[in-house]
Amino acid sequence: MSQTATPLYLLHCQPDARLLATWMARHRTHDEGEALHGLLRAVFGTATPQPFRYLDEARGLLAYTPLDAQALAAQVAKAVDADPLAVRTLGLITSAQHGGYRLRPYPTQWAQGQVLGFEVRVRPTVRGAKGEQDAFLHAVAQAGGKDGAPVQREAVYAQWLHGQLGPREGQPRQPWQGAVELLDVQLQAFARSPITRRSQPGAGGERKGRVIDGPDATVTGRLRVTDSDAFAQLLARGVGRHRSYGFGMLLLQRAA
Repeated sequence: MSQTATPLYLLHCQPDARLLATWMARHRTHDEGEALHGLLRAVFGTATPQPFRYLDEARGLLAYTPLDAQALAAQVAKAVDADPLAVRTLGLITSAQHGGYRLRPYPTQWAQGQVLGFEVRVRPTVRGAKGEQDAFLHAVAQAGGKDGAPVQREAVYAQWLHGQLGPREGQPRQPWQGAVELLDVQLQAFARSPITRRSQPGAGGERKGRVIDGPDATVTGRLRVTDSDAFAQLLARGVGRHRSYGFGMLLLQRAA
């Protein structure tokens, strides 16, 4: 049965590259995703827009949020007083370069069977005995290592993506699972990149950082909507891990 979906909005802002670099240096991080996560938290608190995707300096940052225009404006106005540098760094207010953030309603109702093009930046990893591991390297090891059967990175990541979107055996079905059928998947870009994750504050309030190297993949393709309500939930949630650090945001377009 169809339910009324939580409203969803698409936020676009233009972070200031110079201020972002300064913020990263001050907070001793080389992880852009961690920096943007921290800035968004500073402005929006528990209502932080996520998942988000930082495209580049020219195209800026996109994020999904349930905050409507009034609520988002109030949050930004509050942050202008509390942390004006964070607001300026994210480009949420008018500057000489741009007119501040933009917000528009995003669909939450989708026609069953609708075909859409998609792009998503993901960190395709699996949990192993040694913690988080590149799904491709795990598949290579499972196939016998360098002397085993050949393994294609694109095929492994496509399989990983299928696994992220569908119900998982032996686990309760989540509201966002089973939302789509993947029609085709391509690996558009790949790199290995370090990310920083911090521990909970210690007795002195210090949060120790741990740098984790891993896969950074941009995947494109076409999908078919099979459940409108679940698809709205999937967009709001994102795909895979590290969704509050710049991974997992599904960007959609009309299918070619």
